[in-house]
Amino acid sequence: MVGVRLFSRVISALAGVSLTFCLSGETIRVASINLQNYLIMDRLVEGEWKKQYPKPEKEKRALRAIIKAVDADVLALQEIGERPFLNELWMDLNVTSGPVYPYALWMPAADDEEERHLALLSKLPFSSVRLEHDLDFVYFGGRKSPDRGLMEVEFQTKGTKWKLFNLHLKSKWTERKEDPGAGIRREKEARTIRDYLRKASPPAGKPFYLVVGDFNDHRNSPALRRFLQVNDTPLTKFVPCEDSRGQRWTHHWAKADAYSRFDYILSTPSLIEKLVPNSAKIFDGPESALASDHRMIYADFSF
Repeated sequence: MVGVRLFSRVISALAGVSLTFCLSGETIRVASINLQNYLIMDRLVEGEWKKQYPKPEKEKRALRAIIKAVDADVLALQEIGERPFLNELWMDLNVTSGPVYPYALWMPAADDEEERHLALLSKLPFSSVRLEHDLDFVYFGGRKSPDRGLMEVEFQTKGTKWKLFNLHLKSKWTERKEDPGAGIRREKEARTIRDYLRKASPPAGKPFYLVVGDFNDHRNSPALRRFLQVNDTPLTKFVPCEDSRGQRWTHHWAKADAYSRFDYILSTPSLIEKLVPNSAKIFDGPESALASDHRMIYADFSF
């Protein structure tokens, strides 16, 4: 994990500030979590319906406790509100014993009405950043694109360049009767993003990248299969995250009391060779039940 202190100027999407930043070692921990509506919205709070209410403080405290316990070097976030909400989380971590993330990134959505965004907190500096919205596809006679876009961040660790792609595919909420559960929409989002990955990082070059986030689907779904291979060409592999009891679910839908695995870390064949054995985990501490309807996933890679 990152440990020796070096002075570096912070390049952050939150604010132009200078901080002390830690960088040492060859093992990098990458984590991802859907924060479950870290924004202002109408919501049920302790049995009472609240209009335009922020994420409750007890949920935020539980979330910070999870972030502190996992202590990832790179933390991908889904379902955070406008930029000030990321700023709030970042500052709250700084004043509650961390971890300290000198680098941060927030991505506006492609759809102006989309309230849930992608973000990233990092102890590592970014080599390059691309916030990709130009990913449109044909959908029932019209054109659509992934509402949250695709966050692409490149890092360099011990001379090795590697990328992280953060995404949040369409939910299972049915918007068109012709597409129950939005499975068609989700598959088209996945296919379009997959094609972008192939173009940006051709498999023949044996690229080093991870695709992380909330895929809103099961591992054998058409959407997930799009990321794994094209014809006979392998693209990525599942990083086998599990909790302390060997269970692999990452999402709990309380209304139906249903448990599913929607969150994944996918790795290219080249990068998965750097996976530290037995490091791929799903955080299952008591805070998980309070912080979000998703559980944090993480894994270590040795460079």
